[in-house]
Amino acid sequence: MINLKIIIASTRPGRKGPAIANWFYDIAVKHTEFNVELIDLADVNLPFLDEPEHPRFQRYQHQHTKDWSAKIASGDAFVIVTSEYNYGFPATIKNAIDYLFKEWNYKAVSFVSYGGVSGGTRAVQMLKAVITAVSMMPISDAVHIPAFTKHLDENGKFINDPGLDKSADMVLNELYKWAVALKTMRE
Repeated sequence: MINLKIIIASTRPGRKGPAIANWFYDIAVKHTEFNVELIDLADVNLPFLDEPEHPRFQRYQHQHTKDWSAKIASGDAFVIVTSEYNYGFPATIKNAIDYLFKEWNYKAVSFVSYGGVSGGTRAVQMLKAVITAVSMMPISDAVHIPAFTKHLDENGKFINDPGLDKSADMVLNELYKWAVALKTMRE
């Protein structure tokens, strides 16, 4: 069984990431090879990086870091659900990544991004540089949702689309292959 962690990157009030992440989560749990957990960075509530030592040493002083470390260490694969802010990703996901190092190593990651016309693709491209620096493997398949507000109903619930559902399945299938391969590297 592969432990898949879906991380909601934005913590901004009024954000739409949870609706999009819930849609993706519902598709992911249908893939029985995954044990799926949804992680909302708003709930994790990490302060701006406050550990005095480099995360490579794993000598964490704060309980929030120890908890975050355990949660990420138990993951085999990740999907980061991210918005695009000013051509980039939310600072909260960079902060969450920077807290740790070894816990991220040799694990597969993909993205579900959303935004205006670009669908968050610029944020994902920038984020790939960050995640490769912690030795993660970004897979090429991703879900990009342009003009994402047209996929939200009057209650803010994500309205699925057959094309997006198919993209999500393709991401999960590819993520599984990479997660299995990378798990052997870690063992």
